[in-house]
Amino acid sequence: MRRASPSYKGHRYPVEVISHCVWLYHRFPLSFREVGELMLERGVIVSHETIRRWCVKSGQKYANTLRHRRPRPGGKWHLDEVFIKINGEQTYLWRAVDQDGNVLDILVQNRRDTAAARRFLRRLMKTTRTVPRVLVTDKLRSYGAAHREVMPSVEHRQSKYLNNRAENSHQPTRQRERAMRGFRSAGAAQRFLSAFSGISPHFRPRRHLMTAHNYRAEMTVRFAIWKQITGVSGLSTTA
Repeated sequence: MRRASPSYKGHRYPVEVISHCVWLYHRFPLSFREVGELMLERGVIVSHETIRRWCVKSGQKYANTLRHRRPRPGGKWHLDEVFIKINGEQTYLWRAVDQDGNVLDILVQNRRDTAAARRFLRRLMKTTRTVPRVLVTDKLRSYGAAHREVMPSVEHRQSKYLNNRAENSHQPTRQRERAMRGFRSAGAAQRFLSAFSGISPHFRPRRHLMTAHNYRAEMTVRFAIWKQITGVSGLSTTA
């Protein structure tokens, strides 16, 4: 189903500037001030606070639209959790990807126990509106207990060697976490990472599996999709 373009009513800057700033911030490990500096080099004067508001307001909308354009998730889901620091306290980022590396959902939680695993599995089913064929996790016992309660009919494979797909998916997040010097609150982390996990993968195709020509062609299509979902222009090339 095609979604209406986002509204920019009341904004002083054109959509091209807004969407470009949001793209820069979510695609590269840049601060709001660094994005502002790049725009200044192009002759556009915009404050870092304005860029922050654009990212908060439009980033999640763009990410949601990109997610709705993706094909149905694959039948094998990889789940993993890593710790992140929020105001010096250890918190956990739960992430699920399918066998193609597409991010299904993320969730920031204070614990990595059975209740947290159960909450994440239920959230995944609600978000994707489907149930996987196979669930792949590490050997954390909380996954097994939550799986038996929430997805008892789904095959569950537990091995520290089978879950590289999810573990590799954390790398861009780690890069951003270092650039941002951590997160200030769990809510801020959830908001940013939810938008980030929707936008960043769109511009990160599996380049190591492509020739240079195919990679450029794929990125041309993805930039055209970005222009369409942000309202910059219509899409002339189909994915």
